[in-house]
Amino acid sequence: MPVTAIVGAQWGDEGKGKITDLLAEAADLVIRFGGGSNAGHTVINGLGEFKLHLLPSGIFNAAAISLLGTGMVVDFAALQRELDDLRRAGVSGSGLRISNRAQVVMPYHIVLDRLLDEARGEERVGTTQRGIGPAYADKVARLGIQTGDILFPDVVRRKLDLLLPETNRTLLRLGHPAIDPADIMRQAGEWRECFGTLLVDQVELVDRYLTEQRPIVLEGQLGAMRDIDWGEYPYVTSSTTIAGGGAVGGGVPPAAIDRVVGVVKAYTTAVGTGPMPTELHGVEADDLRTKGAEFGATTGRPRRVGWFDGPAACYARRLNGFTDMAVTKLDVLSGLESIPICVAYDVAGRASSDMPVTPLLRDAEPVFESVPGWEADISDIRSWFDLPSEARFYLSRLEELVGAKAGIVSVGPHRAQTILR
Repeated sequence: MPVTAIVGAQWGDEGKGKITDLLAEAADLVIRFGGGSNAGHTVINGLGEFKLHLLPSGIFNAAAISLLGTGMVVDFAALQRELDDLRRAGVSGSGLRISNRAQVVMPYHIVLDRLLDEARGEERVGTTQRGIGPAYADKVARLGIQTGDILFPDVVRRKLDLLLPETNRTLLRLGHPAIDPADIMRQAGEWRECFGTLLVDQVELVDRYLTEQRPIVLEGQLGAMRDIDWGEYPYVTSSTTIAGGGAVGGGVPPAAIDRVVGVVKAYTTAVGTGPMPTELHGVEADDLRTKGAEFGATTGRPRRVGWFDGPAACYARRLNGFTDMAVTKLDVLSGLESIPICVAYDVAGRASSDMPVTPLLRDAEPVFESVPGWEADISDIRSWFDLPSEARFYLSRLEELVGAKAGIVSVGPHRAQTILR
C-alpha cells in the first residue's frame, strides 16, 4: 500500500509545497492532514507560481483527488478565494474533496485569534491571525462546528446557541462587537451551496484507495518544531505536524505509511516568536533573507533566518522516522566562502545534540562547525555527481547529523529544478 507522508523537519516554510507538487504527479490521492490557512505552500510549475494555504499541493494533478482531511480546520471563505485564484490561472480544481469531519473556522475564530494573541503582550505567539488556535480550542472543548454540519442548519443553530454567549462575552471584554447568529447562519447557507457536494466520508474514500493499492500522499504543514505536542511549546501551532498526525488527520492506518519524506531547508527559517538557536541578525541575516526570498507565503512577514540546525532536524527525524530527506534551497548557499552548521547545543555549559525543553532551549547556544562553500551556480544541475564537491560534502554532513539520506535535492523554486538520487 504505497502511502508517502511529507512533513516539515524544522520550524515550517521548508518547501513542502514544492516536494508535494513533485511527488503528487504520481499520486491518485493527496491529503492535507492538519492545520488550516495558516499554512503557506509555494508551488512553481508549468502553470505558473501559486501560493496555497488550504488546498493540497496535489491540486495541480488533474487525475488525483485532493482532500482536505479530518485533521484540518477549514475557512470556507479563504478556500473560495483560493479556488477562484486557481481557476483564473486555468486550474479547474475539480479533484477537490473535503472531509465531512473536518472543523470549520468560523468568523469569530479569526477575530479571537488576533485579540487573544495581542492580549498576551510579551508572551504572544505571533500567530498568522487566521483563526487556527481558537478553532482547534473549540474542537477540543467539543464546541466546534464540523464541515458536515453545514448540511444541517438546525445543527449549526443549536451549536451557535450553545457557544456564542460565552464567545460574545469574550469579544465584548476585548472591545469587539458581539457576533449576530443570523449573520453566521446566512454564511453557513452560502458554504452549503458552494461546498456541500464536495463533502465526503473520508474513511470510505481512503479505504477504497488503500484496497485498490493506489498511491496516496499525505501533506503536512509547518514543521516538527511547531508541533502542538513535540514543538517548542507554547510557540507552536494548534495541530500535529508530524507523520503520526498524518495517520490521524489523514484517516490512514499507521502501518500503511511506508515512506516518510522529511523536508529540510539547507539553512533554517522561522515565522513567529520563540527560541531559534541559530538565528542570524543584522547584515548577515538581511543578505540570506534577501537571497532566499524569505518572506512568509501566508503573512508576507520577513522570516527569521539562521544556519542549519542539526539537533532540531535530528529531533524531527526521531519523531517522524524519515525514510529519506528532501533538502530545499541548496542554491541559496552558493557563493559563500564557508558555511556554518550547528552540530550541537551548549545547554547550561554542557554540549548536547538532544532537544531540550523550551526554557532550556531559550538559553541554548549553538555549537558550530564550518565547511567549505562553493562558488558555482547550481540551479541548472540535475545530477548529484554534477554538484560541486563542496556541495556534496555539505549535503553528506547534513545526512550524518540528521540520520537520513538526502534522496531529493532542490536547487531552485521550479518543479524541474530538482535532483533525484
